[in-house]
Amino acid sequence: MESGTRIGDPARRQHDRSFKAGLVEQSLQPGASVAVIARNNGINANLLFKWRRDHKGKTIAASMPTAAPPTVLLPVHVEPVARVGASSALEPLPTAAVGPGSRATTRGGVIELEFAGAQLRLRGAVDEAALSSVLRALRRSQ
Repeated sequence: MESGTRIGDPARRQHDRSFKAGLVEQSLQPGASVAVIARNNGINANLLFKWRRDHKGKTIAASMPTAAPPTVLLPVHVEPVARVGASSALEPLPTAAVGPGSRATTRGGVIELEFAGAQLRLRGAVDEAALSSVLRALRRSQ
Protein backbone atom coordinates (compact mmCIF):
# COMPACT_ATOMS: atom_id res chain seq x y z
CA MET A 1 0.00 0.00 0.00
CA GLU A 2 1.46 3.34 -1.05
CA SER A 3 0.65 6.59 0.80
CA GLY A 4 1.55 8.90 -2.05
CA THR A 5 4.30 10.70 -0.14
CA ARG A 6 7.98 10.04 -0.29
CA ILE A 7 10.68 10.58 2.26
CA GLY A 8 11.83 14.19 2.10
CA ASP A 9 8.55 15.49 0.61
CA PRO A 10 6.69 18.04 2.75
CA ALA A 11 3.74 16.59 4.65
CA ARG A 12 1.51 19.38 3.41
CA ARG A 13 1.23 20.91 0.02
CA GLN A 14 2.35 24.52 -0.18
CA HIS A 15 0.11 26.70 -2.33
CA ASP A 16 1.30 29.93 -3.90
CA ARG A 17 -0.29 33.13 -2.61
CA SER A 18 -1.43 34.12 -6.08
CA PHE A 19 -3.12 30.70 -6.48
CA LYS A 20 -4.97 31.16 -3.15
CA ALA A 21 -5.94 34.74 -3.99
CA GLY A 22 -7.24 33.71 -7.41
CA LEU A 23 -9.43 30.96 -5.98
CA VAL A 24 -10.73 33.22 -3.21
CA GLU A 25 -11.64 35.90 -5.76
CA GLN A 26 -13.43 33.30 -7.92
CA SER A 27 -15.36 32.01 -4.91
CA LEU A 28 -16.48 35.52 -3.90
CA GLN A 29 -18.17 36.12 -7.25
CA PRO A 30 -22.00 36.08 -7.15
CA GLY A 31 -23.36 32.61 -7.89
CA ALA A 32 -19.97 30.90 -7.52
CA SER A 33 -19.85 27.44 -5.91
CA VAL A 34 -16.99 26.94 -3.48
CA ALA A 35 -17.27 23.15 -3.81
CA VAL A 36 -17.03 23.25 -7.63
CA ILE A 37 -14.08 25.69 -7.61
CA ALA A 38 -12.25 23.56 -5.03
CA ARG A 39 -12.88 20.30 -6.89
CA ASN A 40 -11.77 21.78 -10.24
CA ASN A 41 -8.49 22.91 -8.66
CA GLY A 42 -7.74 19.75 -6.68
CA ILE A 43 -8.23 21.09 -3.15
CA ASN A 44 -10.71 20.41 -0.38
CA ALA A 45 -13.64 22.82 -0.14
CA ASN A 46 -12.94 23.32 3.58
CA LEU A 47 -9.47 24.60 2.71
CA LEU A 48 -10.96 27.15 0.32
CA PHE A 49 -13.44 28.24 3.02
CA LYS A 50 -10.47 28.74 5.38
CA TRP A 51 -8.69 30.86 2.77
CA ARG A 52 -11.86 32.95 2.40
CA ARG A 53 -12.05 33.51 6.19
CA ASP A 54 -8.39 34.51 6.25
CA HIS A 55 -8.95 36.88 3.33
CA LYS A 56 -11.98 38.51 4.98
CA GLY A 57 -10.10 38.86 8.28
CA LYS A 58 -7.19 40.59 6.55
CA THR A 59 -9.55 42.88 4.63
CA ILE A 60 -11.35 43.91 7.81
CA ALA A 61 -8.07 44.43 9.68
CA ALA A 62 -6.70 46.55 6.82
CA SER A 63 -9.75 48.81 6.85
CA MET A 64 -9.53 49.46 10.60
CA PRO A 65 -7.29 52.20 11.94
CA THR A 66 -4.13 50.69 13.37
CA ALA A 67 -3.74 53.09 16.26
CA ALA A 68 -5.51 55.99 17.86
CA PRO A 69 -4.30 59.40 16.78
CA PRO A 70 -1.61 60.75 19.09
CA THR A 71 -2.67 62.91 21.98
CA VAL A 72 -1.91 66.55 21.41
CA LEU A 73 -0.89 68.60 24.42
CA LEU A 74 -1.47 72.31 24.22
CA PRO A 75 0.79 74.83 25.96
CA VAL A 76 -0.73 76.50 29.01
CA HIS A 77 0.57 79.66 30.59
CA VAL A 78 -0.59 80.47 34.13
CA GLU A 79 -0.07 84.04 35.26
CA PRO A 80 -0.43 85.28 38.80
CA VAL A 81 -3.17 87.81 39.30
CA ALA A 82 -1.80 91.28 40.05
CA ARG A 83 -4.26 93.51 41.90
CA VAL A 84 -3.62 97.03 42.96
CA GLY A 85 -4.49 97.53 46.63
CA ALA A 86 -5.75 93.96 47.06
CA SER A 87 -4.87 91.99 50.14
CA SER A 88 -2.75 88.86 49.87
CA ALA A 89 -5.80 86.66 50.42
CA LEU A 90 -7.89 85.97 47.35
CA GLU A 91 -11.40 87.31 47.34
CA PRO A 92 -14.09 84.71 46.76
CA LEU A 93 -15.90 84.97 43.45
CA PRO A 94 -19.67 84.92 43.32
CA THR A 95 -20.94 81.44 42.50
CA ALA A 96 -24.04 80.42 40.59
CA ALA A 97 -26.65 78.51 42.53
CA VAL A 98 -26.80 75.08 41.00
CA GLY A 99 -28.80 72.57 43.01
CA PRO A 100 -29.58 68.90 42.49
CA GLY A 101 -32.73 69.61 40.46
CA SER A 102 -31.47 72.59 38.44
CA ARG A 103 -29.86 72.59 35.01
CA ALA A 104 -26.83 74.72 34.33
CA THR A 105 -26.25 75.92 30.78
CA THR A 106 -22.88 77.09 29.51
CA ARG A 107 -23.72 78.29 26.03
CA GLY A 108 -22.65 81.91 26.16
CA GLY A 109 -21.26 82.24 29.65
CA VAL A 110 -17.82 82.73 31.07
CA ILE A 111 -16.41 80.93 34.08
CA GLU A 112 -13.59 82.66 35.95
CA LEU A 113 -11.73 80.99 38.78
CA GLU A 114 -9.02 82.55 40.92
CA PHE A 115 -7.09 80.57 43.47
CA ALA A 116 -3.52 79.94 44.56
CA GLY A 117 -2.41 83.00 42.63
CA ALA A 118 -3.79 81.66 39.35
CA GLN A 119 -6.66 82.82 37.18
CA LEU A 120 -8.60 80.42 34.97
CA ARG A 121 -11.10 81.81 32.45
CA LEU A 122 -13.37 79.46 30.46
CA ARG A 123 -15.65 80.66 27.67
CA GLY A 124 -18.40 78.75 25.91
CA ALA A 125 -19.31 75.13 26.55
CA VAL A 126 -17.11 73.46 29.15
CA ASP A 127 -16.32 69.76 29.27
CA GLU A 128 -16.85 68.78 32.90
CA ALA A 129 -14.31 65.93 32.86
CA ALA A 130 -11.59 68.12 31.35
CA LEU A 131 -12.27 70.92 33.83
CA SER A 132 -12.06 68.44 36.73
CA SER A 133 -8.68 67.25 35.47
CA VAL A 134 -7.35 70.80 35.19
CA LEU A 135 -8.56 71.70 38.69
CA ARG A 136 -7.02 68.53 40.17
CA ALA A 137 -3.70 69.34 38.50
CA LEU A 138 -3.76 72.90 39.81
CA ARG A 139 -4.61 71.67 43.33
CA ARG A 140 -1.65 69.24 43.24
CA SER A 141 0.75 71.95 42.06
CA GLN A 142 0.21 74.08 45.19
